[in-house]
Amino acid sequence: MEVLENLPSLLKLFWFIAIPVSIIFLIQTIMTFVGADTADGLSADFDSDLHGGEAPFQLFSLRNLVNFLLGFSWGGISFYTTIPNQTLLITVALAIGISFIFIFFLVIRQVQKLGEDNSFRISNTISGTAEVYLAIPAQMSGKGKVLISIKGSMRELEAMTAQDRIPTGSVVRVIKVESDNILIVEKI
Repeated sequence: MEVLENLPSLLKLFWFIAIPVSIIFLIQTIMTFVGADTADGLSADFDSDLHGGEAPFQLFSLRNLVNFLLGFSWGGISFYTTIPNQTLLITVALAIGISFIFIFFLVIRQVQKLGEDNSFRISNTISGTAEVYLAIPAQMSGKGKVLISIKGSMRELEAMTAQDRIPTGSVVRVIKVESDNILIVEKI
């Protein structure tokens, strides 16, 4: 570290922040790609959710601290010779550090949009078509069964009809859901 000893104090500070933070960032990146990263950094002792809903990431986390310090230190090093005023240089470095957190937030938000919710909800069956698997008795006098495909998954659900008896193999349309688990259907 003899190279750093001859530098001005502010530039030396930027380098002393940049070197360890860059190493930590590389370790975090490697851990993320290997699959060892299970959470968004260390969990804080307080709730940082300022909006009252689910936040896509913790505002105060080790990862965000590393992102801020990475932007702050490398921004300060990059603009040290360009911006002679130290107050302005620190302000620019702070803005770069904050923008690193903001960019990380945007990236995480876009990645979360790639996630797909394939959980089954019976309300998704309404207006869908199904095939009668077990004949459905007439006039709501009993239950039959239908096979319906929802989000690429085939489900066998109980069904009733207000019409005449619907035989096995018929195609039906779901009109509504009753009692949270029984489909009311009509023949197509």
